[in-house]
Amino acid sequence: MNRSVDRLLAFLVLAVALACLAHAYLLPGTFALSRLAHPLADAASLRLAAFLAAALVCALGALLFWQGLLPGRPGHQRGAPLFGRTAEVPDAGRPRLRLVFLALPTLAVLALLADQFGPWGGEAAEPKGQDVADAPPPASAAPSPVTPAPAPVAPAPVTPPPEQADKAPPPAEPVLVTPPPALAPTPEEPPKTALAPAPEVAPPQTVAPPPPSAPPQPTQPDGHRDAVVWLAVSADGHEIMSASTDRMIKLWDIDGKRLMRDLGVHKDMARTALFMPDGKRALTAGDDGEIVLRQLSDGAVLHVFSSGTNGGVRNLAISPDGRLAVSGHDTGSVIVWDIDKGSVLHVLPGHDWSVSAVAVSPDGTRAISGSIDGELKLWDIVSGKQLRSWHGHEQGTYGAVFTADGHHAVTGSGDYTIKLWDLDTFKEVRRFEGHSGTVYEIALSSDGKRLASVSLDGTARLWNMDTGDQIAEFDPGTGPLYSVAFAADGTLLTGGYDRTIRDWPGAGGDGVVLFAGAPE
Repeated sequence: MNRSVDRLLAFLVLAVALACLAHAYLLPGTFALSRLAHPLADAASLRLAAFLAAALVCALGALLFWQGLLPGRPGHQRGAPLFGRTAEVPDAGRPRLRLVFLALPTLAVLALLADQFGPWGGEAAEPKGQDVADAPPPASAAPSPVTPAPAPVAPAPVTPPPEQADKAPPPAEPVLVTPPPALAPTPEEPPKTALAPAPEVAPPQTVAPPPPSAPPQPTQPDGHRDAVVWLAVSADGHEIMSASTDRMIKLWDIDGKRLMRDLGVHKDMARTALFMPDGKRALTAGDDGEIVLRQLSDGAVLHVFSSGTNGGVRNLAISPDGRLAVSGHDTGSVIVWDIDKGSVLHVLPGHDWSVSAVAVSPDGTRAISGSIDGELKLWDIVSGKQLRSWHGHEQGTYGAVFTADGHHAVTGSGDYTIKLWDLDTFKEVRRFEGHSGTVYEIALSSDGKRLASVSLDGTARLWNMDTGDQIAEFDPGTGPLYSVAFAADGTLLTGGYDRTIRDWPGAGGDGVVLFAGAPE
C-alpha cells in the first residue's frame, strides 16, 4: 500500500471513530462520566462503554495509518534471496496488525447499524439527544419542576500510545504459496488465491544478515561493482565468465589472473552466463527478459531472444549439444528455445510462481525446473510435455543439476536443505544438511563425486555425493554467497555479496581472492 492509500484509510477510520463518539453521545440515558463508574449497571452503560472504546480504537488506527506505521505484506517472498545492498535491509511488514485495524472499524460500523435499527432500539422512540429524565411527564400527573440536565461533559482527548513495532506479529508463512499475476515478475505481487496460514511457528529466516565488519578487501578497477550472482568455467578450464547485479557480463583469464574483456551489459540485473559447447559463443540472460547469444572473441551480439510477456529470466540451461536452451521466468513459464533457428520451441506455463532453477539432462531430452514455492517439475523438452510434478521443498528452489546417469537430480532450497532425487520413482534418496540460510546455488564436480553449494548464510560447502557427508566448509566472512563452480583443477570458485571471485582448495582450507571487486 502506498502512502496515499494509507492516508485515505486514515480519514475513513477517523470518520468511523467520530461516528462512534457521536452515537455514544446520542444514546438514551444521562451522558455523564458518572455513568461509567459502574459500567455493568445496565445495558445502556455497556453500549455506552462499547462505543467509546470503539471510538478510541478507531482513532488510534487512524493515527497509525496516517503515520504509515501499518505497512502491508513485505515486498518480497520470505524464501527469495536479496542481492547486493538490498540484503542489508530486509523488507518488513505488519499485515496482521493492518488487518486488525481494518477489521475493527468495519465491526464498529456494523455495530452502529445494528444499534440503530436493532430490536433493542425501543428506546430510540425517545427523542434523540434527550435523556430519559428529561421526558415530559404524563398528562394526568401534576407537572413538577424539572432541573435541566447539566451539559454533556466531553471526554478528555486521549493520546494513542506509540505502536510497539517490535511486538507486531510476523506475517504467517504460507503452506501453499499462491500464484503471481500474469505480468508480475516477482512473487511479491498480490496472489490470485487465498493463502493458507501455517501454524504459529516462526519460519526459518532465509535472508542472511549483513556481514560483520571485516578487514578491507582488495579491489581492482575492472572488477564487478555489485554482487557476483553467477560463475561458469570454460570447457578447457582457462576462462571464467561471471554475471552480476551491476548488469555486466565479464570474461576472465584464470591463468593470467586478469580480465580479458567485458562481454556485454544487460538492461537489468544479469542472472546467468553460460559457455556454448563450441567454445566460441556464450548465452547470457537477465531480469530484462532477454537471452543474448554473444561471441566470446569480442562480445558481439549474434542474436537476442526476447521472452516478451513471460518476464525476466531467473535461470538458464543449455543442452549438451548446444541446440536447445531452457529458461525459467518470473511469470512461472518455462521456455524451450531452438538456438540454431533463433526461435521458441515450446512455452510451458506449468508453474504458479517464478521459476528460479532449471537444468537439462545429459541426453538433452528432459529438463527439471523448480519455483519459489518449492514445486519441482520434470519436462520432455522435445515434445513439450510435463512428465511429473511434485512438491520437493518447503521453500523456494534456487539450484538444480542432473547427475551423469540422467536418472537423478539434485536441488537446493530456501528451506536450507539440498536433496538428491530419484527421477524414476520421484523419491528423495539423500539429504545434505548443514547450511543455516537459503541454499542459492549448487554445482557438481566433473567426476560426479562431490557436490558444492553456496548459501545466504555466507558459507560454501563441499559434500560427498555417495554418503551426504560434509567434506569441507569455507567462510570468507564477507556476507551471502550467490554463485559457485568447479575449476578444472578441482578447486572451488565462489562469488557473492562482496563483489569478489574466490578460489578455495578442494580439500578444505583458506581461499584466495582470484578477481577482486571494483572499489566502493
